[in-house]
Amino acid sequence: MMSAPRPTNTSADPPRGCGPAWERPGARPAAARAFAALAVLALLAGCANLAPNYERPAAPVAAQFPAAAASAASTTPAAELDWQAFFGDERLKRLIALALQNNRDLRIAALNIEATRAQAQVRDADRWPTLNAGLTGSRQPTASGGINSLYTAGFQVTAYEIDLFGRLRSLSDAAAAQVLASEEARKAVQISLVSALAATHIALTADDELLRVTQQTVATREDSLRLIKLRFDNGASSELDLRQAESLLEAARVSLAQLTRQRALDENALVLLVGQPLPADLPAGSALEAATSLPELPVGLPSEVLTRRPDVRQAEQQLIAANANIGAARAAFFPRITLTGSAGLASGHLSDLFKSGSSAWSFAPQLLQPVFDAGRNEGNLQLAKANRDIAVAQYERAVQSAFREVADALAGRATLGEQLRAQQRQLEAERTRNRLAELRYRNGASSYLELLDAQRSLFAAQQALVQGQAQSAQNLATLYKVLGGGWR
Repeated sequence: MMSAPRPTNTSADPPRGCGPAWERPGARPAAARAFAALAVLALLAGCANLAPNYERPAAPVAAQFPAAAASAASTTPAAELDWQAFFGDERLKRLIALALQNNRDLRIAALNIEATRAQAQVRDADRWPTLNAGLTGSRQPTASGGINSLYTAGFQVTAYEIDLFGRLRSLSDAAAAQVLASEEARKAVQISLVSALAATHIALTADDELLRVTQQTVATREDSLRLIKLRFDNGASSELDLRQAESLLEAARVSLAQLTRQRALDENALVLLVGQPLPADLPAGSALEAATSLPELPVGLPSEVLTRRPDVRQAEQQLIAANANIGAARAAFFPRITLTGSAGLASGHLSDLFKSGSSAWSFAPQLLQPVFDAGRNEGNLQLAKANRDIAVAQYERAVQSAFREVADALAGRATLGEQLRAQQRQLEAERTRNRLAELRYRNGASSYLELLDAQRSLFAAQQALVQGQAQSAQNLATLYKVLGGGWR
């Protein structure tokens, strides 16, 4: 038996250098040198990074929020305040907990994180060699009429790229930034969900309060219509008074039907946000007036507040990813080194493949330097730079939008309190006016038109107070959202 396997029906020595190398004197040191070179190149891989140094763009907003009142330094910032601690309504807390489990938008955002993590794992794997176990066989006719046979078995590394210029590293960095962006996106979805739930719950509570006020108004106007009809039947009132009373009652019934429909729509919106039908065992909700007494929130400087918001952090991570892609596009101009190698067994006879003395190895490096690509690499670089500039603009727009949302919420906090107090005083005045107008009418000191106007004004003042309370409570919940609260 031969000391080393050779392909059958050939008299020439096996090839030397790159390609299959059969074990022979001096083969093992050559293999050792080849794999040592591979190890050195692997260590050098990723040492270069052609991506631009990242610097956070300056925020294109004012240094202070308008209408930002000073607050105690010990007050917990919104971004660090759990929603369970901010909202005191037990019914709302239960609804938020259900929504965090069942809301489909939040579920999609969480699944997007898994997708981007898988993508990042793929990019990370590109930086390492892929080791495969293989078994191959080939038979080729020769010019002399014979057949060359070769069977191999072992481990193979195919087209492993030595990342000398950081192309794969930049792609991996971009994928990692996208993972962080998707995590911030999920937080942003949760913040929006918590805020939307609070706003819809407050709207539903306001609907119930408005329905109660409207039902009382309908009952009062029904009593008033019976009284007017009785007076009309006895000749004490004119038909004009009767028709005005009927009109006033029907107007209240119109409002009742509208509010009933609006409540159904708000409840449907709440069900969609929760992600399931509302349970029958929900705790009772707090009164609308209690929702206007949420905890005081500190504002701070825009440079601190805006960087706590997940949507702004998401935009920044997308900018970091776009910046890293420039490094990958620049690296495409430089040589690409790939290695293909194998180590295992080889024999010209399948029966001798796993016998002693059949070990073999191969080592095939390749270097490719772009010479002419019709401007493809230049175009990819310009595209990467344009995408980076777009990401900068999107980040700046996210900062500006966040600044405007905080400023709007602060403007509401600064003025809605005084508005509510004024509406409360107006309601008290309208109640007194309505009582006096009714007394004057019953005693014949004024016309029914005066009483009619007082009743209309009282109903409008009652509605305005409820709507103002809802607006104030929703503004406080919105302030909590725009300051970055609700994702914990």
